[in-house]
Amino acid sequence: MVPGPSSRAFPGLRLTNPVLVCHTRSVVKRAVDWAITLPFVLSFVVVLLVFDPIQRVARLFGQRPQEIAAGWLQVWLVRSLYVSGARLSVERSPAVEKNTPYIIVSNHQSMFDIPFAGSLLFSNFPKYVSKKSLARWLPSISYNLRRGGNALIERSDRDQATKAIRKLGEYAQRRGVSALIYPEGTRARAGVLQPFKMTGVLELLRAAPNLPVVPFAVDNSWKLLRHSLLPMPFGTRLRVWIGDPIKRHPDEDPKALVEQARRGIEMTLERWREAESANA
Repeated sequence: MVPGPSSRAFPGLRLTNPVLVCHTRSVVKRAVDWAITLPFVLSFVVVLLVFDPIQRVARLFGQRPQEIAAGWLQVWLVRSLYVSGARLSVERSPAVEKNTPYIIVSNHQSMFDIPFAGSLLFSNFPKYVSKKSLARWLPSISYNLRRGGNALIERSDRDQATKAIRKLGEYAQRRGVSALIYPEGTRARAGVLQPFKMTGVLELLRAAPNLPVVPFAVDNSWKLLRHSLLPMPFGTRLRVWIGDPIKRHPDEDPKALVEQARRGIEMTLERWREAESANA
């Protein structure tokens, strides 16, 4: 019988070598990530291409049919993430009612945050504060931004942005739809909650004084775009929290209200990450 190599002679071949195990896992994970990237991208693009004409036809019958089509667009964009093995966990306050308008204050980590809100709050018909540059050349997304009652802003033009946000608030209160704003002003690419920029969210509160404020937290969506989809990570665990609506009062302190919403988001992110660390 020919003796096999001993662990003393070839210590690097031991299966329990932590460096070797870690490297092997990394290589396997990278291979899986690349394997699911093309199916995900294809499914994502197909959803966008299919719902662009659907929205245009729906708009011929009025604003609400287009909003319903846009809602289903968000639903299917979220479902396309399942191709990548992503899992979505949702914590939703039972006090958040369907068919009720709200001002939704959310943190922002990636472009996928938008379909999370649009699908989970489908019947609340959220409208968004978005960069004007996104209103061109993106199938389905650009059409919805232009024709769906959203606020399109130029970041470099503060007056224009303020007016657009004010019009969004007035529109939301008048039509009974919701308005969603990301007060960080940009995406937190590493998932770290940034300070809130108050100007836009305070303008929204003033323009829609009757709409309760719902804090909305998203986590780990930044990981989906960590490599700009090249590759798409497999098996990302995504989390969404929809908090209790904060009632409005004539004598309220708007800044304190926004800070209350931010604190709810911050505490939720901390709770999730502590749980992840404990389970690691």
